[in-house]
Amino acid sequence: MAVSCSLLAGPADADDKFKIFLSMSYIGNDWQAEAANMVKAMAASSTYRDKVDLQVQVAGPNAQRQIQQINAMVQAGAQAIIVYPISPTALNQAVKNACDKGVIVIAYDSIISEPCAYNVHIDQKAWGVKSAEWLVEKLGGKGNVVMVTGVPGTTVDTLRNEGAKEVFAKHPGIHVVAEANGMWSQAVARTELSKVLATQSWDKIDGLWMQAGCYTANSMQSEAGIADDKLLPCAGEASNGGRIQMLPVGTEAEGASGTYRPMGAPRWSSGSQNFTGALALRLAVDKLEGKDIPALTDVPQNIVTNETIKLCSEGTWAEMKAGCNVFQPAIIANPGWFASIFSADTPEVGLNAALVGQPEE
Repeated sequence: MAVSCSLLAGPADADDKFKIFLSMSYIGNDWQAEAANMVKAMAASSTYRDKVDLQVQVAGPNAQRQIQQINAMVQAGAQAIIVYPISPTALNQAVKNACDKGVIVIAYDSIISEPCAYNVHIDQKAWGVKSAEWLVEKLGGKGNVVMVTGVPGTTVDTLRNEGAKEVFAKHPGIHVVAEANGMWSQAVARTELSKVLATQSWDKIDGLWMQAGCYTANSMQSEAGIADDKLLPCAGEASNGGRIQMLPVGTEAEGASGTYRPMGAPRWSSGSQNFTGALALRLAVDKLEGKDIPALTDVPQNIVTNETIKLCSEGTWAEMKAGCNVFQPAIIANPGWFASIFSADTPEVGLNAALVGQPEE
């Protein structure tokens, strides 16, 4: 699947612009769609629209197809390729070939191990460690835990699982009683958690570690008649629905309904930052303009707990800069939408960028 996304606004002709491609892999979740929107919005911003001709291609969860597309991008005259790699190693030869031809390759969120590539991401193993440590502390060092993992093969999934399991292994009172693959999707998480519940009832589970799905897990407990103050602690993703549920009961949230409402749910919430692709585009342009960029841009994690959750009134960039980290349900209709969109380093992109690919101007 290839999507033409040439951005020709402004006086510059496409031939005068940097030819940059976005290579995406798996797109079956909200995070990937938002990240792609933010890359497109960055390219369309007043800062970059006269500099960048952006084209987007989607390989799906198929490394061989992504390799073929990267090779084709090089042949088509790419000067830089921004990529979400389906594998840390499978693309290495194609990436090396691109580098040898002078093409700048920057991976966002997930990692490419080829030394000539640049990487932009959070410390995913630290995500796994910190989330698991919070859960262990919440459980007093003992209890039955269910793990719902992410997209297999990606470094994000591998490193998060590794970090969490190392923490759980240090606590003999913690027992991982079930592990399921959730593909970073609320819908898949519901399906997989339903399978777990066929053999493990809610009263036999003490805590949840879910790369995505805490919103769904809280909703399923509520649907099962479990009171808000009895919800299990869940360490996981930064979905807007999950963060709305973290707000104290009685908090006024415009558009809240059903289980998409303040519940006081005990949570540790963090996610891969959705702006990393947009930041990668900025770095690619910097490099094409002759500036030095780091081999690794280590993006700080944005961890939100019940103590730090803060509702945005309108979701403006200025509001987010001031510290709000969850959006009104009236603004974000989809509870599975990811709320980790703010970075002081990317003022060109905010809420509208993540929603519809429109820059701040």
